[in-house]
Amino acid sequence: MYTIEDILESSRNWNLTRDYFLDRINRLDSKINAFTPEGLYSDASPQADAGQLYGIPIAIKDNICEEGRLTTCCSRILEGFRPIYDATVVKKLKEAGAVIIGKTNMDEFAFGSSCETSCYYPTKNPWDLARVPGGSSGGSAAAVSAGMVPVALGSDTGGSIRQPAALCGVVGVKPTYGRVSRYGLIAFASSLDQIGVFSNSVRDSAQVLGVIAGYDEMDSTSADVEVDDYLSYLDTSLKGLKVGVPIEYFSEGIDPEVKHFVNNVKVVLRDLGAELVDVTLPHTKYCVAVYYIVATAEASSNLARFDGVQYGLRVEGKDLVDMYFKTRETGFGAEAKRRIILGTHVLSSGYYDAYYLRAQKVRALIKQDFENAFKEVDVIMTPTSPTPAFKLGEKLDNPLSMYLSDIFTISVNLAGLPGLSLPCGLNNEGLPIGVQFIAQAFDEKTMFRVAYAYEQATPWHNKHPNLE
Repeated sequence: MYTIEDILESSRNWNLTRDYFLDRINRLDSKINAFTPEGLYSDASPQADAGQLYGIPIAIKDNICEEGRLTTCCSRILEGFRPIYDATVVKKLKEAGAVIIGKTNMDEFAFGSSCETSCYYPTKNPWDLARVPGGSSGGSAAAVSAGMVPVALGSDTGGSIRQPAALCGVVGVKPTYGRVSRYGLIAFASSLDQIGVFSNSVRDSAQVLGVIAGYDEMDSTSADVEVDDYLSYLDTSLKGLKVGVPIEYFSEGIDPEVKHFVNNVKVVLRDLGAELVDVTLPHTKYCVAVYYIVATAEASSNLARFDGVQYGLRVEGKDLVDMYFKTRETGFGAEAKRRIILGTHVLSSGYYDAYYLRAQKVRALIKQDFENAFKEVDVIMTPTSPTPAFKLGEKLDNPLSMYLSDIFTISVNLAGLPGLSLPCGLNNEGLPIGVQFIAQAFDEKTMFRVAYAYEQATPWHNKHPNLE
């Protein structure tokens, strides 16, 4: 698979680069459905004369706004919506010379862990077309895994970058909350959402994050914290670095092969000079419950704006209220309705204190668990997903089972920390397995440092699906 460095070294003509990837997409995407129906831009071209990403094709998730391009969050409710501005990340990529080549498929409004709730079609895993790519950023993960683009952007609210990265055998980075501007990202849960990067190498993810990160006055949650030169830290020795292993993440319910390969990561890190330290995150068992209260409450609030009045789908009714009902009934899919109803319930009178307020208090304890652990270690290592990719349709009728797919990633969003998933093995069916590294807030450089050292010491980043 091509990396950014490969492309910059081998091609002096961005037209040739674009045409190569467009041809690959046209040949392969009928099998995978990584892109939305109108999501491929054959007219894409650099909008800057130079830059560190000049001519690099990048795909973006369908919840990230680009001026004039159809942006629907893969939901009927946003039918025909074309933003009149670029998201900050899109603006920064264009200024760096990147070519936005298309929009990728996703779970509707990022509600899902399998990329099956899109209003268009499910995306398939390039390693096994009968399996899911993970979600909600499944289209971005699948596009990178299949070599249709070298880099893609996604969003991560509870694991929506890291979980599909693990299932598709690529690198997926969720930055610290506030590190990357959310301006132009259509909101799911505003206190959890963060834009991040998919690529085939740690170096590429570090380079692209360095481009899109930084303070933005257009985002009130953006942090005015200096962005490190991530690439300069990649070749640093791990000698003396302490890696925490939380005992709660290696309990019952984890697939035996996932456990085996993640345990092998410990051996490699020791050989590289790192010290492994057992840590405890005692409130981990509450993460899923807390997440599905906080996230659905914020989703209910954010999605109230989609009512058929100003943009998107409108279904006429006998009066205004009837129009609201018919528009939202027609426009939202089953999972979106489930989360809106749940979120509205936990925010309603008589339930706010019992559910939402209590969940926020436990969220503070989860964050405190990480703060205590980081007093002893520099980075934390966990599995990314409890299982490899599951079959299409396997969990659609069992929401609780689907929600548990993000059990190892949710805590990172609740605590506002950076997390990275990268490949660490293939199971006996040839399906990728991912390991997750978690760092302290705004310490992405240490996360990249550990991930790069592991990547370079193992063969897994050189394994790719055979689609030809």
